[in-house]
This record gives sequence, structure tokens and C-alpha cells, in this order.
Amino acid sequence: MAQKLTPRSEDFSAWYNEVVLRAELADYAPVRGCMVVRPSGTALWENIQQGLDRRFKATGHQNALFPLFIPMSFFEKEAEHVEGFSPELAVVTIGGGKPLEEPLAVRPTSETIIGHMYAKWIQSYRDLPILLNQWGSVVRWEMRTRLFLRTTEFWWQEGHDVFATAAEAQANALQMLDVYADFAVNDAAIPVIRGRKSESEKFAGAVTSLSIEAMMGDRRALQAGTSHFLGQNFARAFDIKFLDENNELQYAWTTSWGLSTRMIGAIVMVHGDDQGLVLPPKLAPIQAVIVPIWKDEAQKAQVLEAAGRVRAALQATVRVRLDDRDELSPGWKFNDWEMRGVPLRIEIGPRDVEQGQVTLARRDRPGKEGKSSAPEASLVGAVPTMLEAIQSDLYQRALAFREAHTRYPETYEALREAVTDGFAIAWWCGRRDCEAKVKEETTATIRCIPLDQEPGHGQCIVCGEGAAERAVFARAY
Repeated sequence: MAQKLTPRSEDFSAWYNEVVLRAELADYAPVRGCMVVRPSGTALWENIQQGLDRRFKATGHQNALFPLFIPMSFFEKEAEHVEGFSPELAVVTIGGGKPLEEPLAVRPTSETIIGHMYAKWIQSYRDLPILLNQWGSVVRWEMRTRLFLRTTEFWWQEGHDVFATAAEAQANALQMLDVYADFAVNDAAIPVIRGRKSESEKFAGAVTSLSIEAMMGDRRALQAGTSHFLGQNFARAFDIKFLDENNELQYAWTTSWGLSTRMIGAIVMVHGDDQGLVLPPKLAPIQAVIVPIWKDEAQKAQVLEAAGRVRAALQATVRVRLDDRDELSPGWKFNDWEMRGVPLRIEIGPRDVEQGQVTLARRDRPGKEGKSSAPEASLVGAVPTMLEAIQSDLYQRALAFREAHTRYPETYEALREAVTDGFAIAWWCGRRDCEAKVKEETTATIRCIPLDQEPGHGQCIVCGEGAAERAVFARAY
């Protein structure tokens, strides 16, 4: 803990890696590109899971589990899908010491295997809709990896839904995007832009891809969740048919949607500072830590008794930890819990005990600015109220940061400059060559076409031709 982190302003990438490792969220696995998610990172992921799972079930979804291994022939049934994923596939060719009759792909995503099963399960319109979600891991053989943001194996959820009509499927894709946006804003305290992907950026095999896009602390974009309207592409590939109310055979309409442990990376990069993690209270594994302070044995007994009372009073409503480790100084503990991003520190010393109070230190406001005193008797109400304030302030701070680094350029040169400092929202004609020019000359891509934009017309920021939509251009992870 004596060694300081690399400042974010000096080297954001180095800072990020140091925070993830030193806060013990994850570590590098022996297989290149893979990671071990440590207990602190797993606890954070579990809270993310709970926040999402609750929302999924409120929309009528159930959880299921599908196989990790998928026959290679399944990927060949949907041409665009196999073309998109072929470079990333990990393939098993030997099992039990013998060559397999058919190679097996380690799932990069589950549209194919789930489509195969849906074809068996669906016969009539009465079987629809099917609303299923799966929690698990997938493998994509990435060449350039970074903990949580892009790894060969990562953990996620993937939803796969089936409907009788296109309208139902399109509404579902938008509904699940809204679920992600609600989670990002209200639980992760991350402002996001809801939008549609361009044709070149959409999911392989989708008709339409939707995403939520967030700005990180280095002003780059991160795709934080996606939802896809797959049309009848996978239904035709896997023969997912049903008899409609007129007893006529129809192909079904499907969607898929997913959010991964990349969200942990987003939380680190949006809220973290030069002292380490800053976790939003709703997701923090430990929301408040009690640090007792004493000089001698007489003070120790008195202070620990008060600390125990505080923990007992709070533990019914707050995820609280009492740090009573003897071998470590209070200063070391302060630095440790700051690195781990615990939203609120409760300090109790001999003078606090005498005065019947504690000192509250907010993680999002380091130093004297974030410290205040509160009577011990009022903590049951005061601590949850302060956690709510921290949650809200983190969101507002992230929103102000994004707005400060979002521009609306009117010329191509202004666009080139804008994407070096954040988001550029500008008119786009929809042509691939204009999109490709921006990417080639600036490394920025179209992150999405925002769903929430005023209708109108303008001139494409690249070619000057007529445009009916604005797009978000940014450099991205």
C-alpha cells in the first residue's frame, strides 16, 4: 500500500491495470488472455447479477443452462454469424484421447445451440413467447486482451427470446436495452446513451443491434450492453417454426441480448481515482467499513465495544464490515479500504466514544471535504441516507464529465478534433464509406445512432450530403 498508483492523468491504462490487481478484483491466469476473478471481483459481479436478474424476472424471463460445447456444423448454418465469429472460435478436435467425429466449438455465444433446442420445443403459437436467460462464461480467442474489458474467457448473461411476430421481437429488443440502461444509471451510476448500431458495427447475424454506450474516465467509449433483433435469420437457419392461429406454418422471430463482466471494468474506469476504486453503494460488496482507533488496551476495549454496537445497529440494512485487525495501523487500513472503493468509512476513536459520536468519511470525497461527524444514536438513518447521496453524486459527477467532453461539430475538421477529447455527435448520411473514412483517419468509430434524438435533417459531417440522423463518434475500447 506504500507504493502509489500511477496517476490516471499520466497513464490511464497503467492506472487501470494497477487498480484491478491491487484492489484484488482479478489476476492474470496462466493461459494467455484469461483471468482469475478474485473474491472481491466475484462479490461485485454477484451484486451486478442480482440487480440484473431481478429486472429480468420482472419482465417474465426464466433462467436456463445450455451446453458449453457446440457442434461446428451449427455455426455453418447461419452464414453471417459464422463469418463474424470464425476468427474468435476455440475448437475442440480431440476428446477422450481420440479425434472427434465432428469438431466442437467452445461457445462464443449461444444463438446456435439455443436455436437448435427451440426448434425441438416449439410447435404452436401457444408455445410462444419463450423468454430465457443464461448466466455463464463464453470463450472468444482475442488477440489483444485487458482484464475485464476484453479477455479470452469472460462471464456474462445472454438472453434468447422467441416470438410469433416481428413487432413483438422488436419491442422485446428495445425493452431489454432499457433494462440495461436502467441498471447502468440506477445501480452502476453510469450515464449511458441508448442507440442503434451501424450496419458495420452490428452483431453478426442480427437485423438490428442496439447498445448502451458509456464514456470512461479517459474519455473513450465502452459498449456496456447489447440487445439484438435477429429477425428470422436464426429461425430459418435452425428451422424454428410454429403453427399460427390459422393453422399455417410460420418461422418465428428471435432476439438475443447480453451484458458481461466488462461492466466491472466500466465501474472502475468511470468512478475510480488516484487512490483506487470508487464503488457505487448499490453494488459495493462492502458499503461501509468501521475502523476503530486506539492507543492502549484500555482504549481498545472501549472503542471495540462501541464499534460492535455500531455494526450491530447497521448490519440489518447496510453491508458493513468491522476492521478490528490488531497488526495494522489505522492509516494503513484507511488506504486499504480506499483502494478497495468502500463507499463509506466509519471512524471511531476514544474521543468519539466519549462524545457518543462517530466520524463518517465518504470515499467519493477524499480528505477533509468528505468527513463529518454524526451521533451514534442516529446512524441507522444517517448511514443509508449518506449512501444514497453518494450513489446520486457519483452519477451526477459522471454525467457532468460526459457532458463536458461531448461536442457537436459542424465540420469534418472539428469532428477530428472532437474525438480526441471524447464524444462527437454529428449528422451522418448512413454510408459505409463515410463511416470507414472517419475510422481510418481518426481511429474513432460510430458507437451508435442515439434513439433519443430530435427528428430533423442536416448535412453529413463527412461528405456533406443529406442526413436524417445524428451518430455518436468516439474512440472506444
